Amino acid sequence: MRELTMSEMSMVSGAGDDCSSGDGNTYGGVSDTTTIGDDLINIYEGLVAATSHIIERVANAL
Repeated sequence: MRELTMSEMSMVSGAGDDCSSGDGNTYGGVSDTTTIGDDLINIYEGLVAATSHIIERVANAL
């Protein structure tokens, strides 16, 4: 197996200053994943509140 040349290394590893500007990873277009957990919790709590409200309205109507 031979060693890679400098130009080959830059093609496969993004060598050089390319890595210094951040990770550059995106997940389905989302690059800041730190708030996704909080958003999911808020959505869940909203659904629970809405379901509870609907059940209470139906119970009061009977």
